[in-house]
Amino acid sequence: MIYFDNVTKVYPDGTVALDGVTLSVKQGEFISIVGHSGAGKTTLMKLLLGEERPTSGGVSFDSVNIHKVRAKDMPELRRRIGVVFQDYRLLPRKTAYENVAFALEVSGRTDEEIASDVPHVLELVDLAPKMWNFPRQLSGGELQRVAIARAIVNHPDLIIADEPTGNLDPVSTYEIIQILKKINDMGTTVVLTTHNKGVVEILGKRVITMEKGKAVRDDQTGKYAL
Repeated sequence: MIYFDNVTKVYPDGTVALDGVTLSVKQGEFISIVGHSGAGKTTLMKLLLGEERPTSGGVSFDSVNIHKVRAKDMPELRRRIGVVFQDYRLLPRKTAYENVAFALEVSGRTDEEIASDVPHVLELVDLAPKMWNFPRQLSGGELQRVAIARAIVNHPDLIIADEPTGNLDPVSTYEIIQILKKINDMGTTVVLTTHNKGVVEILGKRVITMEKGKAVRDDQTGKYAL
């Protein structure tokens, strides 16, 4: 499903963010990408989203080279990828329901589809009772659950979760990881970046370890080697 083929990324200031990375992710996998700050985790995600271009090598999604996709076709590709950020990125003046609905509105979905899908997805992330709350009325864990609901409401093939538990307490972290596992169990591929050893141990799934821009380990059993 995802293939990084000998990918190198060098920024204009000479920083080598990625150095000859080759890795693949199969449909339906749940993988964690771990590493210290500056190891290259976020650059990998930006390349996958088409936000950055590799200096050399290629990044493919379902056999399509992301960086050869025409600009007018990128929105369609990105709709197949849901993204969850560490800082939530919710609209503060919209309720939980409205934040999720907005993702459907920009995709051109009908009012009937929105009215049907939004409550369902908020129930999936255990937030149905607070669908009319504004972000300021929600805890950090609840905010992240809204963000996950927004990411999955368009039924993407892939979820990218970039340090989704970085701002959360241990209890909320556990709840978020369980929700991501539930989404994965339903068939969605999940790629998680984290520096939290506990998260990796909870999951017990494949772990790719990044160090100084290189993929230095690829373990199938949830080992945090740093």
